[in-house]
Amino acid sequence: MKVAREIQERLLALQQLDSDLIQIEHKAVNLPSAKQFDEVTKELASKRDLLVAANTERDDIKHELTRAENDVEQVVTRIDRDEKRLASGQGAPKDLEKIQHELGSLAKRRTELEEVELEIMVRIEGVDSRVKVLEGQCRALEEQSNELKLKRDAEISELESIKKNTSESRSKLASIIDSELLALYEKIRVNSDGVGAAKLEANQCLGCHLTMNSAELVRVKSLPDDEIVRCEECRRILIRLD
Repeated sequence: MKVAREIQERLLALQQLDSDLIQIEHKAVNLPSAKQFDEVTKELASKRDLLVAANTERDDIKHELTRAENDVEQVVTRIDRDEKRLASGQGAPKDLEKIQHELGSLAKRRTELEEVELEIMVRIEGVDSRVKVLEGQCRALEEQSNELKLKRDAEISELESIKKNTSESRSKLASIIDSELLALYEKIRVNSDGVGAAKLEANQCLGCHLTMNSAELVRVKSLPDDEIVRCEECRRILIRLD
C-alpha cells in the first residue's frame, strides 16, 4: 500500500486522540471519588440496617417493659386490697392470718418484678444509646455520600465533555485520512491494545519498544516515502519522520 507521507503522519495525531480516549475511559471507570462514593454508600446501608435492627430491638424491649409494668401494677393492686382488708380487722383470725401471709408473698413478688422492670429499663437505655450513635453515624455518612456524589458527578461531566471534544476532533481527522490506510489502522488498533500506528524513532518502534536490527533499518529507510511500513515484531504501522 502506498500513501503520501503527510497522510501517514496524520495517523500519529489520530493515534494520540485514540490514546486520549482510552485514558478518558480509564479515568471514568476508576475515579477515586466514585470508588469512595460506593464505599460510603455500602457503609451507610450497613449502618441503616443496624439502626433498623436497634429500633426493632428497642420496640421489643419496650413491649417487655409494658408487660413488666402491668405485672407490678397487678401485684400493687392486690397488696392495696389486702392491706385494706387487714386494716379493717374484719374477718376471722384465720383469714386475717392468711391475708398477712399473702402480703409477705406479694411483697417478695413485687420486689422481684421491680428488679425485672429495672433490668429492662437498663437494657432500653443501652439500646437508646446505641440508636443515638447509629443515627449520628448515618447522618455523617449521608453528608459524606452527598458530597462525594456531587464530586463524582462533576468529574464525570468534565470527562464526558473532554471525551466529546476529543471524539469530534478524531472524526474530523479521520475524514482526511486515506480510507484504506484508516481501515488497516483500525484493524491493527483493535488487536494491539488500542495502538495501530507508532513512530519509528532512530531504530526503535515506539509501539512495542523493540529495536530494529541494522539490516531491517537499512531496508526500511531505503523504501519510498509513500510506502506503508509495518514493524516486524508488533505489526503496527510505522511512521517514519526522519
